Amino acid sequence: MAKIVLGTFDDRQSAERAADRLQQAGVDRGDISIVTKDERGGRGQDRQDQGASMSEASEGAWWGAGIGAGAGLLASAGALAVPGIGPLLAAGPLAAALSGAVTGGLAGGLIDWGLPEESGRRYEQEVKQGRVLCAVRCDEDRVDRVESAFREAGAHHVEVHDSRR
Repeated sequence: MAKIVLGTFDDRQSAERAADRLQQAGVDRGDISIVTKDERGGRGQDRQDQGASMSEASEGAWWGAGIGAGAGLLASAGALAVPGIGPLLAAGPLAAALSGAVTGGLAGGLIDWGLPEESGRRYEQEVKQGRVLCAVRCDEDRVDRVESAFREAGAHHVEVHDSRR
């Protein structure tokens, strides 16, 4: 059964470092998601269409440009306005789930992925408080590798859950 490994980081550079390690270990970039508050001075808050900005490559490029030698995962990040949280930047498959779960917010997207409600709400609170969420969907045989990469990069609250997708 597929698993979801999640962890939160103090900053996006640490999350990107974990994503780089995962890619070097053979985890597909398309299985890695990163979500963080959009701290670019409120850009994205005034959007009429709150879920339609995933294609705004310039937004993601602005954010990803500061990462340096990273694998470029964050260069594809898009801005979302999520009720109860405000503007977020999201990359990876969780970004698509969030754009479809505007009413449920980040917790709703995580619950749809298979997390218990309590865990989804806790991760949403951590992102609200400024932490960066990294989530990876993987086979059971890669869970240990993903957890190690997260911890080596400084992750907090690393958890593993069954995936519904």
